Amino acid sequence: MGSNAALDKSTAPQAVPIPAPTRRRFEAAGIDLSGGYPLLPSDFEYLQDAEAKGDQVHPYSDAGIRADPEKKELFRAAKAINHLTSHVGTEIVGLQLRELSDKQKDELALLVAERGVVFFREQSITPQEQEALGRYWGELYPQGPYVPGHPDITTIWTDFFAKTIRKPTYRQPFQGFHTDMVHERHPPGYTHLHKDAVPDVGGDLLWASGYAAYSKLSPNFRSFLDGKQAVFVSKERYIDRNAPSSGRIHPVTRTHPIIRVHPVTGWKSLYIAHGWVSHIVGLDKKESDLILGYLKDIYENNVDIQCRFKFTPGTSAIWDNRCTLHTASWDYENASERHGTRVTTLAEEPYYDEKATSRRQALGLEDD
Repeated sequence: MGSNAALDKSTAPQAVPIPAPTRRRFEAAGIDLSGGYPLLPSDFEYLQDAEAKGDQVHPYSDAGIRADPEKKELFRAAKAINHLTSHVGTEIVGLQLRELSDKQKDELALLVAERGVVFFREQSITPQEQEALGRYWGELYPQGPYVPGHPDITTIWTDFFAKTIRKPTYRQPFQGFHTDMVHERHPPGYTHLHKDAVPDVGGDLLWASGYAAYSKLSPNFRSFLDGKQAVFVSKERYIDRNAPSSGRIHPVTRTHPIIRVHPVTGWKSLYIAHGWVSHIVGLDKKESDLILGYLKDIYENNVDIQCRFKFTPGTSAIWDNRCTLHTASWDYENASERHGTRVTTLAEEPYYDEKATSRRQALGLEDD
């Protein structure tokens, strides 16, 4: 009777085979995959419901504010601290994220706020431990397909996306540089991606520094942009309950400053997400389009303010969505597996402060 029960236990069919390293990691962590993987959230149908969710207030206090500016506890425990470029990207060697003390977590938040993205290789971290680390830094934000039993842990699995949701081609791969969920009242701050399956060749991720992009602008142009706001739009489209016949065409919109100040560093950052910005408030469309196109060029096409990172299995990247853009290279074209889990923490409402400085000014570098 027991054997029959075991045979009768249904396993949901997989649209795409789960990578073997992912399966081993999940099963070792007690993740139940019998119902299929990943699970898909129920999306809102109506615009008003999506707006109501996005309008919610989420009190937030950044862990980086209470950190030791010298980061002594974090740096003392590491074997090496390697800055990958002058402006963005640092790799820490010899630490396990699951073993960090609260002081080290605070200091890591400060380092991420300063450097944009921080990398850790050879991490033995379960999805649950990854979730707990994110929750230490704030309220978590679910973003699409998720790990069974853990809706706050997002699945990043390009093979699954390519075959079931988005259909990239070698000429038009996945989306380019972006920052996440810009249409929300509280867009993401600290974001932690852990890769358990990576291509042998290709599949790198890239980050660009919003601090450095701001300093690429002339002082007079910065003065023009300081305090300006733009209308950001959601990727998703919804039905307007008041005009249902118009169809599923309406995005959620949100107004944010395009020069954002980071609450931990106090530095100004260019804050745009090309493709998800409608227009700059107060300008004619042609004026706005010209300026947004130029800002996109500054942010995305200057390699000296970017870092490119080659993942190995078990690598974690923790970045700050407030002061960076990121993108993935799809040069491997799903010829090999690429899978990870991501946890995202909500941050403060974006704001501008006229008393803030640039990163270069704060570091005593030329900036005029």
